[in-house]
Amino acid sequence: MTYEVIKLRELFPALNTKLLDELKAERDKARDPKNPLGWPEYREPTLTAYVPDVSPEVEPERRRASVLICPGGGYHFVSFREAEPVAVRFLSRGFNVFVLDYEVAPVRYPVALLEAAAAMNVIRSRAAHFHADPDKIAIGGFSAGGHLAASLSVFWQEKFISDALGVPSDSFKPNALILGYPVITSGPFAHRNSFINLLGADAPEELVGRMSLENQVNPQVPPTFMWHTFSDEAVPVENSLMFAKALRENNVPFEMHIFPQGAHGLSLCNDQSTMKPALINPHCEGWPELCEKWLQFVFG
Repeated sequence: MTYEVIKLRELFPALNTKLLDELKAERDKARDPKNPLGWPEYREPTLTAYVPDVSPEVEPERRRASVLICPGGGYHFVSFREAEPVAVRFLSRGFNVFVLDYEVAPVRYPVALLEAAAAMNVIRSRAAHFHADPDKIAIGGFSAGGHLAASLSVFWQEKFISDALGVPSDSFKPNALILGYPVITSGPFAHRNSFINLLGADAPEELVGRMSLENQVNPQVPPTFMWHTFSDEAVPVENSLMFAKALRENNVPFEMHIFPQGAHGLSLCNDQSTMKPALINPHCEGWPELCEKWLQFVFG
C-alpha cells in the first residue's frame, strides 16, 4: 500500500496567501481555551493518500475508483473520526482513498473550496501514479465536510476557481458525491456555527445565501448518495431533504437513506470511529456497504 502526505501549498501558489507562522498565530488567537479538542492548533492543508498496491499476481494494469474524503468539524476543526477510520473502510473494499485536511476558522471562504478543488486536481492529474481511473473519482463529506464536498460539486465550473489554481475546471469535477449528515442550507434549518466559521459573523447576506447549497444545484452536479438520521438535532434532516429535492428538480440521480434514529456525527457508527456509546448505532452501521454498492452501480 502507498501512504503519502501531499502538502497542497507546495503545489498551488494561490494557497500561499499568508505565511504559515501568520496562520498559526491567527489560529492561536481564535482558539477557545475552554475547548482545546474542538479548536486544535493550526495545520497546513494536506492530502493524504491511501492507495492499494497493484500486483502482477492480480491485475497489473488495474485502475481503481477513488474516494476523496472531507471530514466534518463545523469548519473549526477537521475530525479524525471521519477521516482515517472511513478511509480504512473504503480502502478495505478496494478503493483508492484520499483524505483532505483543509483549513478552517479563522481562515474563511473560499480557501477550503480551493483546497478541495486542488485535491481533486492532484488525484486526477496523478492518476497513473495512483493507479486511479480519472473518470471514477468520488468526493464525500460528513457534516460541514459534506458542505465542502457539495460546494465543489455545485461550484466546480466557477471561473474563479480555475483562475486561482491555474488549471482547467474539468480537473475539479467530481464523478460522484457522497454526503453523510451534511450541512447544506444557511436558512432556517442551518447549522449556524458552520456558516459563521466559514464566512465570518458579519458576512454579507448575499454570500450567506449563496452558500445555501440547495439553491446552487444544477444539472452538472454528479450522481449523489446521501444518508442522514431523522433524529439529528445538530444538523436537521431537512438539510438532506432540501438537497435531494433540488437534485430531483435538476434531474440529477441520487440514492438517499434516512435512518429513524441516531445522533449527529456517527461516522462509521461503530467502535472503529468512536468510544462514545451514543455514536454506536448498529442500524445505521450498514451505510458504507450501501454506499459501496451504489458506487459500483454508478461507476460500472
